[in-house]
Amino acid sequence: MRITAMGHWRPQPGTAVRFDPTERCREASRRAPAHPGPVTFLTQNHVRGAAVARAAGRTHRGYLGSGTEIDGDLDLAALGRALATFVRRHEALRTWFSCRDGQVVAHVVDPVEIDFEATVGDDLTRTEDIHPYITDRFDRETSSDAFPGFAFGAISRPGGFAIYLACDHALSDGASQALALDEIAQLYDELVSGNGAGGREDRDREDEYVPPGYFDYARIEEAMTSEHLGETPLTRAWQDVFLRHDLQMPRFPLDLGLGPGETAQVTGIELTLLDGPSITAFDAVCRAAGGRFVDGIYAALAIADREMAGTDDYYGMTVFNTRAALDGFATAQGWFCNFAPVEFPITDAATFAELIPAANAARRRARDLATVPVAAALAAIAAAGATPDEIITAPNLLSYIDFRWFPGAARDAFRRGSLFTGEGRTANASAWINRDHDELYLGSQVPDTPLALSRAGAYYDHLREIFADVVRDGDRPIVAPDSVGVLGARQLRMGA
Repeated sequence: MRITAMGHWRPQPGTAVRFDPTERCREASRRAPAHPGPVTFLTQNHVRGAAVARAAGRTHRGYLGSGTEIDGDLDLAALGRALATFVRRHEALRTWFSCRDGQVVAHVVDPVEIDFEATVGDDLTRTEDIHPYITDRFDRETSSDAFPGFAFGAISRPGGFAIYLACDHALSDGASQALALDEIAQLYDELVSGNGAGGREDRDREDEYVPPGYFDYARIEEAMTSEHLGETPLTRAWQDVFLRHDLQMPRFPLDLGLGPGETAQVTGIELTLLDGPSITAFDAVCRAAGGRFVDGIYAALAIADREMAGTDDYYGMTVFNTRAALDGFATAQGWFCNFAPVEFPITDAATFAELIPAANAARRRARDLATVPVAAALAAIAAAGATPDEIITAPNLLSYIDFRWFPGAARDAFRRGSLFTGEGRTANASAWINRDHDELYLGSQVPDTPLALSRAGAYYDHLREIFADVVRDGDRPIVAPDSVGVLGARQLRMGA
């Protein structure tokens, strides 16, 4: 599995096939009643924002997608049944949202009504034709204000086919996308081979596995939010972090050249940080210094911040996959994320290895802070004096995913997969750092301006050099900002 720009997923040409709900299924979805359970904060916020954007006539880019390759000739009926079984299992994918006067209400389609039909379309005779085709589908079909809030299809040719899925972010997250096509591919294989649960004709079998779902998660979040809305040690810790940083969300350490509130169209930066034996060597250095692999990532980022921007403390916002903390949610589909600040001093250490214990302690604190739901955390920041503008400012994010531990990591559909997002606008240069069996790599969505690309590109090139130095020498000194001959740290910090 690789997280990459959508245009970098390049399946071979073939015949386009789309899978859509049958008319009976669509009619059932329109009649779906309001669900009595709560809706998560992130989903509500996204749905409201999408409604405002839709009213303004803006293109919908708030989706995530994935694609992979399957061997063998495409069996249309089997793939349609595999998709239907997958959607029946996961209530998030049977959900659509109405939004009136800012009130978000969920509607859930009964699983017995879920059914899809295939439509064979045009031949896409060149690989270059595929990206505009799927982008058009995703832009038009993935809004969660009607069922389905996703688009699914195949590109078929003799001997093999590609499949792809894109979902509104209200229904999905990165881990969901990494899980989804692998699960559909397993169901498809069971159907064409006649083995396993996917081959059963009876869609309503009582022993069919149904994992905990989105509304189970929403109820847990609601209860935890209520617990933390009254002051708790963890909400006080959130406040303390933000008070130390002038109640500001984390930002990219270099000035990207955009004014307050200004955004630009997204473009991508991708690079390999480590591969092969270098990954093992870096891991060994981290462990010898008293930390874990991920602590080394934070330490390397902190050194880059110090040397490129002259910062004394590392301050970032990281993404946590909350499935890991909840029993039974490991393969659930939905937006199951939380966020937490990571901060630690840099100037107390002279080398990478000396910085590892501080990074390790900061990561552990962030893991605890991530148990505070987003709504309660933002309320705590507001109580500390943050303004609404400061609270709603999107932070510069760091995501780390180790794909080796996903259940499909050894299967072809997972290994061949690509994961991508809609490419809208940004003011940040958030980083997605990912590990698989062969590579540690980075992808960043940055503003598509010459200045932002130059500065973010220089930062990430320097970060890669830090990883290389640690692997080569077993440690690395932290260099004073004025000694770094990269682009001139003080000029970058001052926005020159």
